[in-house]
Amino acid sequence: MITVADSKKQILLVDDDRSVTDMLRILFESRGYKVTVANSGREALQKATRSTDLVLLDIVLPDQEGFLVCRRLKENKETAHVAIIILTARLLTQDIVEGLYLGADDYLTKPFEYEELVARMEAVMRRRSRLDKNATDVNAQDDIIVELRQIIDDELITPFFQSIFYLNPFKLIGFESLSRPKTKTVLSSPELLFKSAIQYGVYPDIELLAWKKTLEYGAKHLNGEKLFLNCNPYLVEGAKFQTIKSMFTNAGIDPRNVYLEITERSAITNFKEFYKCLKDYRNYGFKFAVDDVGGGYASLESIIETRPEVVKIDRRIVHKMDTDALRRSIVKFIVSFCKEHGIMSVAEGIETKADFEVAKQLGVDAGQGYYFHKPAPEFITQEKISKSISGN
Repeated sequence: MITVADSKKQILLVDDDRSVTDMLRILFESRGYKVTVANSGREALQKATRSTDLVLLDIVLPDQEGFLVCRRLKENKETAHVAIIILTARLLTQDIVEGLYLGADDYLTKPFEYEELVARMEAVMRRRSRLDKNATDVNAQDDIIVELRQIIDDELITPFFQSIFYLNPFKLIGFESLSRPKTKTVLSSPELLFKSAIQYGVYPDIELLAWKKTLEYGAKHLNGEKLFLNCNPYLVEGAKFQTIKSMFTNAGIDPRNVYLEITERSAITNFKEFYKCLKDYRNYGFKFAVDDVGGGYASLESIIETRPEVVKIDRRIVHKMDTDALRRSIVKFIVSFCKEHGIMSVAEGIETKADFEVAKQLGVDAGQGYYFHKPAPEFITQEKISKSISGN
């Protein structure tokens, strides 16, 4: 039996399906929780308070999407600390948590087991409690802001790289850059670093620092390979285009050899304006990649408006394709779509030889993942990887 803390945890349940809220209210109150119900996004924003411990947030609400509610809760100083679990009936969204900068702590797909829901709630609140305690021990927000500023001023970010290869024949294309903070505090987690950067208004500075460190390394070691850089909507909306142009000019790296991976599309509040901004980047020479395709967030609108040169297939679909016909069918569809429109398909998360072989059989153009190598602070050569996988 799962137990809760002696003091009642306060849960805000946001869902317009009253049969669901009635059932969950009974469940939670029987476990010792205090429950408040909101049937719309507007009502949720009104009822969320500093004392709320957890928000269970349906993604589809009558007045606005749950992601927008999530964003507003995290932007509000009174509720920024509150843990959030998003409940959704959309296929394949339950695992899409990694890199989510809006602040949601977990996802659960309907229908779900009640024991699993309660267990995840407790786990999320424990993690949030540890984060809050860590913040309290260092005078909370002030020290986090100071550390963020120190990371920026002292450039305490190290770029790590993961190689991307054509699969058949096997050939190196380039490298995706990933950021690792050089700190031993709670902000040593890249996920928490970028979440905190958004919460305290310094996200563009942190992301541009990560790009700068990548370009400094790339200027010395690139030999015609392509660079893949993550590009969050917050960076595009931050009006940093002129700064970015100067960075590439100073580094001597041709933007035509760079792919911007548009991440966290759920954070886009004005699609028309966002894609209008992207035109400046394309006119400068950048190419685009849409990641996590097939995983729930890569909507058709995102692909249509971005017109990417690369589509990255979500790792949660790629892994275990050899034993799952549904995964293979989804990949076949994506590959067919890409070939029809002249788009390169890249399988993310290739972890086993079986993943590698099935991806090739299905006609996927390229891939990346732990089967080849884990992210490293230097470029890994094709020769080294070829020797490694030939022995597998």
